[in-house]
Amino acid sequence: MPPRFAEPMSRLIDELRKLPGVGAKSAQRYAFHILRSSAADATALADAVRALKRELRLCSICNNVTDVDPCIFCDSPDRNGRLVCVVEEPTSIDTVERSRGYDGVYHVLHGTLSPLHGVGPEHLRTSNLVARVARGDIDEVILATSPTIEGEATAGYLAELLREAQRGRSPETRQPLRITRIATGIPAGSDLEYADEVSMARSLEGRRDL
Repeated sequence: MPPRFAEPMSRLIDELRKLPGVGAKSAQRYAFHILRSSAADATALADAVRALKRELRLCSICNNVTDVDPCIFCDSPDRNGRLVCVVEEPTSIDTVERSRGYDGVYHVLHGTLSPLHGVGPEHLRTSNLVARVARGDIDEVILATSPTIEGEATAGYLAELLREAQRGRSPETRQPLRITRIATGIPAGSDLEYADEVSMARSLEGRRDL
């Protein structure tokens, strides 16, 4: 049976299908849209993808995706560097920022605990957060993982991990550490990335100690 599309088109469709939420029909539609686009538009798209991979990196302090290190949040003199909001993914930072009620910094885990999907503690980016707590650089950590089974499990794991880091300091240098969890302004079972501004603001205001 002959191929349905020419090899370059089939290759592009296969690559587009790797994107989350993109099925076969959507991939075909995107591929043909790119084919019909001008050469300048196609080149601009390709250049943007190459620049994304070439220029972006993870912030050495918080793991946010950035083109400068430290990122704009960690490097800002207007942010409270002793207040840290822990989120699952870089996309969640925008949700918190839109609440306009938070002036601290962030820490990005790049995932949640999910044994069914083979994601364990070793896959989460926690070492630099633990180091900041162990040095006494943080007064409060807000655990803003999504209120899902995985998010709650991750929050519980992090709370204990950070308490251990805080207890590891000598008594004379040990700083009090407040560990809080966002309140239920975010509906249970939902994804933090899709929360509206009001729900996010209420969750931050109603955070609780763990």
